Amino acid sequence: MKSAGAALQRLCEPQAEVSAHYLIGGDGTLWQLVEEEARAWHAGVGSWMGRGDVNSRSIGIELDNRGDHPFAEPQMAVLERVLRAVMERWRIGPGGVIGHSDMAPGRKCDPGPRFDWARLARRGLAAPAGRGDLPGTVCAEAFRARAQAAGYTAEAADEALLEAVRLRHRPGARGPLEAADFAVLG
Repeated sequence: MKSAGAALQRLCEPQAEVSAHYLIGGDGTLWQLVEEEARAWHAGVGSWMGRGDVNSRSIGIELDNRGDHPFAEPQMAVLERVLRAVMERWRIGPGGVIGHSDMAPGRKCDPGPRFDWARLARRGLAAPAGRGDLPGTVCAEAFRARAQAAGYTAEAADEALLEAVRLRHRPGARGPLEAADFAVLG
């Protein structure tokens, strides 16, 4: 969306059939749109750790950012505060904090390459990139197996899966699959 106001309007529009528990504006303004105990419609079709229906078992946090610029400090600070509280209330570990692109590779690309996953990982609010061993053979089948073991279980083409892993762990990486793509998955 072009602004937090536009996102807020869309998320509160019943015919849009999309909602989220929280929306955080670029200036750090926080809106709670759906009670945490209620189902929101933020994720859509996808899977994480072999489990579908992500909407029914997650807390959706939308961020006011088109993905083409860094996320503002006030927004990240509020996100950290909200994540910490949600993780504590619902006993969610860092591995349970994912982006839409993680659970729906190829269909969703947010929060995008400018999102600071490493910052959240340093604060214990998201899983860090792995420091896994390098594969003997760099091939799509071996990569898919390692990605699935790390949680990427949604149906996706090889290219979409690689893009999703890179969005999260190697946002500047381009080109064909390489050994470093395996290592970040642990």
